[in-house]
Amino acid sequence: MELRRYWSIVRKKLWMIALITIVSCTTVGYYSNHFLTSQYEASATLIVNQNSGLNAQSPNIDIGSISSNILLIKTYKEIIKTPRIMGKVVQQYPELHATANELSAKTSVSSVNETQVMSVSARDYSYERAAKIANAVSKVFQQEIRPLMKLDNVSILNWADPSERRGPVSPNPTLNIMIAFVLASMAGIGMAFLLDQMDDTVKTENDIRTKLGLPLLAAIPKMKSSLADRAIDTRLMNPAGGKKNVTLDA
Repeated sequence: MELRRYWSIVRKKLWMIALITIVSCTTVGYYSNHFLTSQYEASATLIVNQNSGLNAQSPNIDIGSISSNILLIKTYKEIIKTPRIMGKVVQQYPELHATANELSAKTSVSSVNETQVMSVSARDYSYERAAKIANAVSKVFQQEIRPLMKLDNVSILNWADPSERRGPVSPNPTLNIMIAFVLASMAGIGMAFLLDQMDDTVKTENDIRTKLGLPLLAAIPKMKSSLADRAIDTRLMNPAGGKKNVTLDA
């Protein structure tokens, strides 16, 4: 019974739920396509390998060094976004026209679990500039990690290619519309239940018993307008209730 009641509430306000959803999705889609600026992402790949000064002549892979390098990546991910590194990038690459804080906000560092590979990514309104930022941060980090950690175990695997043409990574209108659809639908359903709770009019027999505490004596059935009009027309044409008077001639 409760499920039927819930469905009845949703069905009565289905037009309102649909209207809220359509307006929300249309607004979000239009805003995403016309007002949000496209952003591009470029990445440079680094590898943290064995220290070039240690075991340089040994052909065997040092498992201990690999494990320590993997652990070092967590430290490197924090170091690479510090003002010391970003400040050097600003000094060495003035053509980027960005402050250390701006570069830090545009740059992100990620790594694959249990590997020695790091990815330095940069986001900007131009893919070419994003690639230049990623390459500059990677290059300066490789240089500064040597005197800072007394290690020479960072190498560049792949540079970001500024001449490459890629599509924007954001905004994503499709994803934004899908999120708006879910949220608007939930908001519309919630609004329907809220309006139902605020409505104190009597609609059913149970409402009479609950609110007035009185038994139901009679009920007037609801009739469709077409049937009601037909019944009225029939009564007007035949006031005697359908009985016909028959006259017999002598």
